[in-house]
Amino acid sequence: QVQLVESGGGLVQAGGSLRLSCAASGRTFSTYAMGWFRQAPGKEREFVAAISRIGDSTYTADSVKGRFTISRDNAKNTLYLQMNSLKPEDTAVYYCAASNVRYSIVVTTQLEYAYWGQGTQVTVSS
Repeated sequence: QVQLVESGGGLVQAGGSLRLSCAASGRTFSTYAMGWFRQAPGKEREFVAAISRIGDSTYTADSVKGRFTISRDNAKNTLYLQMNSLKPEDTAVYYCAASNVRYSIVVTTQLEYAYWGQGTQVTVSS
């Protein structure tokens, strides 16, 4: 089992940047594929980005492609999401999640993620 704690959210103006972190504890971090999801008020939670166990593969949603970058540091048990050129529509609670997979693959489906953090609020003002 793994425990996940997000940090780094906050209020930022449109065009600004934020870097989210997700600290993992418990079972070996490198055995999990990781992902970021977000949920805006009144909307369903949606996929943002995912990364494989060893970080050799990533996948980013079209809505954030070219602006957001997912990365991980397995030595520090930490997942990151660098968010640049933020837009008001990026306002949401951002969640990190862990998927226990056998191979170093990218996982984009919410149902395949068994462990979730509590979320961190990102608010982008216009």
